Order: sequence, then structure tokens, then C-alpha cells
Amino acid sequence: MGSAVIGDLFRQFKHRRRLSRAMADLAARPLNSGAPHGLSAPLIVSLTSYPARFGTLALTLRSLLGQSVRPDRVILWLDEGDDAALPAEVAALPGLEVSICPNWRSYKKIVPTLLDDPASYIVTADDDIYYPADWLAGLVRAAAGGAPVACHRAHRVTLTPAGLPARYGDWVHNIDAPETSGLVFLTGVSGVIYAPGVFHPDVTRTDLFTALAPRSDDVWLYWMHRLNGVQAQKIGGRARILEWEGSQAQ
Repeated sequence: MGSAVIGDLFRQFKHRRRLSRAMADLAARPLNSGAPHGLSAPLIVSLTSYPARFGTLALTLRSLLGQSVRPDRVILWLDEGDDAALPAEVAALPGLEVSICPNWRSYKKIVPTLLDDPASYIVTADDDIYYPADWLAGLVRAAAGGAPVACHRAHRVTLTPAGLPARYGDWVHNIDAPETSGLVFLTGVSGVIYAPGVFHPDVTRTDLFTALAPRSDDVWLYWMHRLNGVQAQKIGGRARILEWEGSQAQ
């Protein structure tokens, strides 16, 4: 057996061990019992999903509803008709709101919430990973400390000698220390908190984002807060992502 095969098997073993620990943690977590967030406006956790991810969606939602800091709302946005396919264990989760919106792809996790409740702090999350119990608390601390945008995982945009963004592959990926600047490029997978009013007014213009960045919501959201003169803050060290087994089939 070659060293590459052995290395791959060892990585699979470590991943499954991490998954087992995560599922044991979720089984022990109470839902909707975290401490008040203490922010000056309501706090909403907003995400989207689709049927191919419904098999592991309950795990992610339990990790969001079982945070040490309690949001005011957790909203799951779905395409029309997809709500009928939700597993019973998802539909029965206490504290979860399920709402329907147009099919704006990944933008569904934030645009409908921005349209409905622009005066709130909005935290975006993905539907296919495990969130530790203190995940939301870290974002809330950053916002309470004055960060208009804060995230757990980010890249740093590298500039060319002409002052333009270099190729994406040449950026510094998954920054390993806290940083705040206009070059901090947030990645939504590990969660982002947005204070009210951080975006340029064009952020919810569906005619623009569906034409200019239909599959690149991270790029669109970065440009919308930068156009508004807002810098992002990356918190903590290098982020680790734990994806549920089977969630990446599509």
C-alpha cells in the first residue's frame, strides 16, 4: 500500500473521529437556551438549503440553535416547494423559522433577510457544516466591540504592482491571525456577522447580482461593504471546517 493511500486513509480516519465528537456534542447541547446577545438591535441567523442537503441539514441547524449565545431568530430560506421535502426532524426543531423566497441561489441566505429586516444584525451560515457552541459568541463579541463586519474565516487580497487584485490563487488563503483591513475578504462558509447599514444600497438589487456575480455571493457582499467604506474584521486563528459526511455529493 502506497504512502499516498495510507495518508488518505489516515485523513479519513481523523475526519470521522472529528465527526463522531461533533455529533456527541450536538446530542448533549440544549436548544434555544443560550445567553442574551446584548447587541443594540435584533440578532438573526440566516441560511438557506436545498433538497440535496436535507439529509444532514438537521445536524447543522441543531448546532445553530444550540449556541452559547441565543439569536432572536434563526431563519431557513427555501425555494417554493422545497419546504414540502423537509425532513420531519427539521420541521420539528423548536425556534426554527422556515420561509420561502425566490430562487436566488446562495444569495437566499442573506438577501431576503436584508429586505425583510435591514435594521437587524444578520449572521449568515452555511447548511453543511458543524458550528461549535461558541461560534456565534465570537461573532457577537466582535460586533459588540465595534466591528461592522466580522468573520471566522477570511483570505487576504493580494495586489499587483499596479494596485489591482492579483489572481485569486495568489491571495493569502485562510488567514491564521486576527486582522482588519480593506483587503480582508470574508468567506461565508464559517459565518459572518453584518451590522445594520454596512452595505451599499445596491446589495439587494437582484438585476445586478444575478447578472454580475450569479454564483459568487462572497465577491458581491465583499464589494458591497467596501463600496460603502466598510472594512471587515477576521477574528481568531486559522479556521477549521468540518463538513458532514455525504453533504458534498452535490
